[in-house]
Amino acid sequence: MQVGGGGPWLLLGKLHQRWAQRQYLTPDLQNMAALSGVRCLTRALVAARSPGAWRSLSTSSVVHAASPNQAEDLRVEGAFPVTMLPGDGVGPELMHAVKEVFKAAAVPVEFQEHHLSEVQNMASEEKLEQVLSSMKENKVAIIGKIHTPMEYKGELASYDMRLRRKLDLFANVVHVKSLPGYKTRHNNLDLVIIREQTEGEYSSLEHESARGVIECLKIVTRTKSQRIAKFAFDYATKKGRSKVTAVHKANIMKLGDGLFLQCCEEVAELYPKIKFETMIIDNCCMQLVQNPYQFDVLVMPNLYGNIIDNLAAGLVGGAGVVPGESYSAEYAVFETGARHPFAQAVGRNIANPTAMLLSASNMLRHLNLEHHSSMIADAVKKVIKVGKVRTRDMGGYSTTTDFIKSVIGHLHPHGG
Repeated sequence: MQVGGGGPWLLLGKLHQRWAQRQYLTPDLQNMAALSGVRCLTRALVAARSPGAWRSLSTSSVVHAASPNQAEDLRVEGAFPVTMLPGDGVGPELMHAVKEVFKAAAVPVEFQEHHLSEVQNMASEEKLEQVLSSMKENKVAIIGKIHTPMEYKGELASYDMRLRRKLDLFANVVHVKSLPGYKTRHNNLDLVIIREQTEGEYSSLEHESARGVIECLKIVTRTKSQRIAKFAFDYATKKGRSKVTAVHKANIMKLGDGLFLQCCEEVAELYPKIKFETMIIDNCCMQLVQNPYQFDVLVMPNLYGNIIDNLAAGLVGGAGVVPGESYSAEYAVFETGARHPFAQAVGRNIANPTAMLLSASNMLRHLNLEHHSSMIADAVKKVIKVGKVRTRDMGGYSTTTDFIKSVIGHLHPHGG
């Protein structure tokens, strides 16, 4: 399936919308004031799609309003099933933040929670297959960082990489945007980094050709280079962006990065309204620090994208504030833009949930839940703009719990 006509998120949104229309509750049930009854009916609908183990793994964040009055304004029209992988480090704490805010905002989403971790002895072929099965069924997932240990234990590809490959999550999108009210060295930034993430240096093809000599292969293919280039230009077109910059190292890797660059140039010709530029990766890093305003959409191979994601996140406040997402032709995965487990912060109640909450908001928009998406994103941005509640990474002393409570306090479930 080719990615075109607005990108895979549009296709997935339509598929979810069609499914939801078939599963929506009848009008007389929508008007029921007894919230517990609605919740039970919602669960029954979700369970009916896929009984058995599916049900036992789900964690509900569907509708927990405090009073019958809230139930009257609630539009529960069937729950969207979403796969959740808390991951390692502060991942579980960030997912707790998502569940708490979703609960307070009465978001019609049913989480199917799985645990996959190489460092917590919760990784196996069986668990990987369970996660894949859930994601293939639901089409949408929200995940924390699955930490990849450095030790070599006979398998070069990490579970995180294998998961992305098996689902063909080829496009990683990180929207780097300044948050009003939080000043950094560069303000009013708004740029997008699009990264190919199924090949390149992350191909897990390494071997010792002679004692003390390791060969690590970088794989670049025309098919995947063209696909990510088309994705970037489709994204720019759909979002009203004016320029795409291809980032490369073709002056040194003349064949590998040369092919990637050639594919980008060929695709650019199909989009005459979008300005196209190229930039060598080392110069790109310097330019991002000196003058990031020159960039709009950047597209690049795997390793460069990983580095640039983190560098750009640092321009607007760090890994705790930038959301990210990954797409295949069929699936959408929402995560933090800079993938860090923050193991040193585990259990200290200091992690910043901003990035994960904004990713969750983007997920809701993908599911065509515009009202809930805007409600949560607006609440998070208001907390940051007011500036009274700031986690340590943003120069404050507030806890994760403080931040969650403040976000919930800024929600407007009645549109007021």
